[in-house]
Amino acid sequence: MFRLPMVPRVLKQLFNKPATNPFPARHLPKSITRFLEKVAAGKAELVLPLEVPEGFRGKIGYNPEGCTACSLCARVCPANAIEVNREEKTVTVYAGHCIQCGQCTEVCPKNNLFMTKEFLTATTDRYSEEMVLT
Repeated sequence: MFRLPMVPRVLKQLFNKPATNPFPARHLPKSITRFLEKVAAGKAELVLPLEVPEGFRGKIGYNPEGCTACSLCARVCPANAIEVNREEKTVTVYAGHCIQCGQCTEVCPKNNLFMTKEFLTATTDRYSEEMVLT
C-alpha cells in the first residue's frame, strides 16, 4: 500500500476560505467600465482592497515646494519618467512611465519625491492631469 501525502492537504484546502481579496467586486463583472459607472450611480458596491503593507511602493508623489531641480532623480530613473528643466527649475514626473522602483525617492536630497500607497493608476490617457506631476 502506498501513501498519498497530498490528500490531507487537499481536504484541508477544500474547507479554507480563499486567501485573495475580492477586488473590485465579489464576482468578476462582465465590464469593469460599466461596473464602475454603476458604483458611481450607487447601484453597485465596490469591495475595497486590503490595507497595503508598510514600505509599499505605489504611485510616485511629488512636492514641488523646496525642489532645487538638482536632476539627481532624473539621472537615476531607469524608466526616464522624470524630466528636469534646470533653467526654469521645474521637474515633471510622468507617473504613467514610472516603474515604482523608488530610486528617485532615495536619492532626492530634499525628500520631495515619495512613494504613495495609491495603486489604482489605470487610465486611458497616460498624459492626463493626474498622471503628470509638476
